[in-house]
Amino acid sequence: MEIALNNMQDLYPETAQLDVLARRVLGKMALDRELDEDIEVGVLWVDDAYIHTLNKEYRGKDCPTDVLSFALREQIGDEPEIIDDPFDEMLLGDIVISLETAQRQAAEYGHGLEREVAFLIVHGMLHLLGYDHEKEQDRAIMQQEEEKTLGALGIGR
Repeated sequence: MEIALNNMQDLYPETAQLDVLARRVLGKMALDRELDEDIEVGVLWVDDAYIHTLNKEYRGKDCPTDVLSFALREQIGDEPEIIDDPFDEMLLGDIVISLETAQRQAAEYGHGLEREVAFLIVHGMLHLLGYDHEKEQDRAIMQQEEEKTLGALGIGR
C-alpha cells in the first residue's frame, strides 16, 4: 500500500512518530484484507479549524470533528461514474484527522494520543473500504472490525 502523509497543522509539528504509526496501522489493514500493494491512501494531519471547514462544507455540520474520510471510489448523488479510469483501482481516498480533537479525546478517554490516532486511522480506513455506522447493526460490525485491528496491533485502551 502506498501511503501519502501530509502535515497541515502547526500545533503538533513533530508528527514523525504518528507517521510511523499510520504506516503500521494501514499496512496491517492492507495485509489482513489482502489489498493490492498499488492501493494509495492519503493521511492528512490537520487542526480543528481546518477539519471544521471540511465538516461544514461536505457534511453540513458546523463544528470540528475527529476524522473525515473521502473515498475516491464513492459515487455521490448525480456524479457521473468514471468508466475505464486506470487510476480508479489504485486511489482509495484520504483520511483527515484533527490532532487537536484527537488530543482532547485521548485525555477524555484516559489513553494516549497514539492510541486515539490509531483508532481514528482504522475508523477512517474502514469508511474508505465501504463500512459505515448509520444503522446499529452496521455500527456494531464496524466497532468489531476496529477492535480486531487494534487488538492485532497490540494497541489497547
